[in-house]
Amino acid sequence: MRATVFEVCCLAVRCAILAALGSNDGSRCPCRHRVGAAIPSRLGLRDLQGVYEALGFAKELDGDDVTIYRIGSTSFLLQRYYQKEWAENFMMQLLVDELDTWWGHIVSLDLPATFGVPAPKAPAMQPWGLRIAYVIDPSGVLWHVAQRRPGVMHDL
Repeated sequence: MRATVFEVCCLAVRCAILAALGSNDGSRCPCRHRVGAAIPSRLGLRDLQGVYEALGFAKELDGDDVTIYRIGSTSFLLQRYYQKEWAENFMMQLLVDELDTWWGHIVSLDLPATFGVPAPKAPAMQPWGLRIAYVIDPSGVLWHVAQRRPGVMHDL
């Protein structure tokens, strides 16, 4: 399952064009400049890590104040900081090639029983043209797990 967490790259347009032409699969952008998100952690890093690892994120760094997770060619930081209003208004988008496969995996985890989170919402087509499933982590962060659209440049 190929997935991309939103990131900004100073050569993003060039990389997207190369990917569309088949010269770059999108996982190896020559630019090393990235902007990633730092996700708040209400429960403490150790308690929240299980959710992300169960979902399939790989832990790259495990520090006292921050953990870095990677999926595909992108990563995000899970930080030891929490502000309720911020966390409950924070959203991440994960673009995937096979949303139905991801949905099957998400359902199999029984997130509400295992991690005490609200039940995820099944994939549905949204008015803006993306088919999305919704998952909320234990800190209240909303994840959009969205089906990548073939041929749509900004979905690469």
